[in-house]
Amino acid sequence: MRLLSAERLKALANLTGSDSAAIELHQETLRLGSALMHVTATVEIALRNAVCDNLSQHFGVPNWLTQTPVSFQWREPERKKVEQALDSARRAEYSKLSQAEKAALDVLAYPEGRPPNTSHLKRSKDRRKRIVVTEGKVIAELTLYFWKRLYGPEYDQTLWRTTLKRTFPDKTIKRAEIAAQLEHVYQTRNRLAHHEPVLHKRLEDTVRAIEFVIQRLEAKTPNGEMPLARLLENDLVDVKAKAVTLRARLDAYRLG
Repeated sequence: MRLLSAERLKALANLTGSDSAAIELHQETLRLGSALMHVTATVEIALRNAVCDNLSQHFGVPNWLTQTPVSFQWREPERKKVEQALDSARRAEYSKLSQAEKAALDVLAYPEGRPPNTSHLKRSKDRRKRIVVTEGKVIAELTLYFWKRLYGPEYDQTLWRTTLKRTFPDKTIKRAEIAAQLEHVYQTRNRLAHHEPVLHKRLEDTVRAIEFVIQRLEAKTPNGEMPLARLLENDLVDVKAKAVTLRARLDAYRLG
């Protein structure tokens, strides 16, 4: 059995002329990706918390994510993501219940009695709808895709101008610039989640995007001393060092 496919190693094998060298470089690429994933995960959490704090204050109502005020509506893609996140949170809670506790939900799901021939799948779905989960658990199910979308042009009037600009209060930057940098982080996060390499220009663009966010999130001017920037300072140094080492090894093969 091949642990790594020939297709996955093809580019590195062609470069090095050696399967063993290709595998070694592949593992080094994964180690770089792992270090970078740690950074993007922290950025995602910080952005999510900043947005949630901002919108919670702006809407001024509990459960603003699932029960927004009548003056605001999610666009269809975001509405679906919220529904999916709510269902995922309920599934997680449902899986922790005993069989007796699950059966007890029938009283809430079917106050007039369970209809005959109700399938097991529908019964589970109807039960889950009666589970109350906290807003925090729903938020935890939403990915960076959702949060970066809130800085898109679709929400320029309803969110950015009314409140979200306070999450990036530097008046010299535009919403579109923030959206572009978040897109870099998002695309890289997805590649890393699928164990794809992030190298060269893509890596450089990602590091610049990360530095843009961590120096400007809740900062009136770019500031490398912001808590998030300081938290990730050593991690970014590690990412850059690993990238330099890996690039030197790749270049040695190209020029050799």
